[in-house]
Amino acid sequence: MFTGIVEEVGTVRRFAVGSAGARLWVGCSEVLTGTKPGDSISVNGVCLTAAETGAGFFAADVSPETLSRSNLGSLAGGSPVNLERALVAGERLGGHILQGHVDGVGELLSIESLGDGNWWMEVALPPELSRYVVFKGSIGIDGISLTVAALRDHIVSVAVIPQTYRNTNLCSYQPGAKLNIECDILAKYVEKLLAAYQHPEEKLTVEKLRDLGY
Repeated sequence: MFTGIVEEVGTVRRFAVGSAGARLWVGCSEVLTGTKPGDSISVNGVCLTAAETGAGFFAADVSPETLSRSNLGSLAGGSPVNLERALVAGERLGGHILQGHVDGVGELLSIESLGDGNWWMEVALPPELSRYVVFKGSIGIDGISLTVAALRDHIVSVAVIPQTYRNTNLCSYQPGAKLNIECDILAKYVEKLLAAYQHPEEKLTVEKLRDLGY
């Protein structure tokens, strides 16, 4: 699991596509501390397993499923990527719980300066993901934990503070860029649990919610 607090912006050294999947080499430094082959690293919000580590880089394999559901397939040498090591039990949770399992790819509509280093970003979501996003809720965008500041139709708006803008790859994006989206996992569980009580003969009650652990 991850928190959506980006530790470092790495640089793609090489991206090799095979007959099924691909291998990615990323130049970095901070996330290599304590990292060994087999450990998880979030790359643009995608949980990847370090298959190889070396001086100033790690390599990871990317499955066909990941390529089809994320923006990793568009990476090339020199692309900046957001990196975060897996959450250590007992550490502070600065963002929100992210699994590194991307739900879909959104499109950057605009990112405009608000002054003093702050930015306003609008992203078009895949329509099927909108129901998992709520005002003032959390959303993962390219592995960054952000708070939903506005939501209309399938467009989500977030405020980006100077620290986030300077220390992530958002500063390199232009409108039209594809961004990895991960919705709050709690919303998906609630939806599935409540689906069992949508039949008229099984009305949802406070007692049933309590039985479900709410």
